[in-house]
Amino acid sequence: QLQLVESGGGLVQPGGSLRLSCAASGFTFSRVAMSWYRQAPGKERELVAGITSSGGNTNYADSVKGRFTISRDNAKNTVYLQMNSLKPEDTAIYYCRTSLVRIGTVYPYWGQGTQVTVSS
Repeated sequence: QLQLVESGGGLVQPGGSLRLSCAASGFTFSRVAMSWYRQAPGKERELVAGITSSGGNTNYADSVKGRFTISRDNAKNTVYLQMNSLKPEDTAIYYCRTSLVRIGTVYPYWGQGTQVTVSS
């Protein structure tokens, strides 16, 4: 039942912008933290940004601070990643993630990913 569906990826030139969306369903979205990860070819998947359930607190990887903004709209069950001043090193598949706790154990859930390519 739990689903995370990313959208908004594409090809952009260096310095351009994209906004990714992650539509969530199958759980109480407003009660869980959300995050964005990315994985470039040959690299480990890394945390890009995270946001608390209410949207009151966010955190970012050092490499994207000042350029990316994570936000959420709990009324729409959607989390966003606004990406500005994109660099070729931002090229990766971007994944939406949430973690749910059952009997003291944390279970991660991932979307299918959306491709972001930054190239001239």
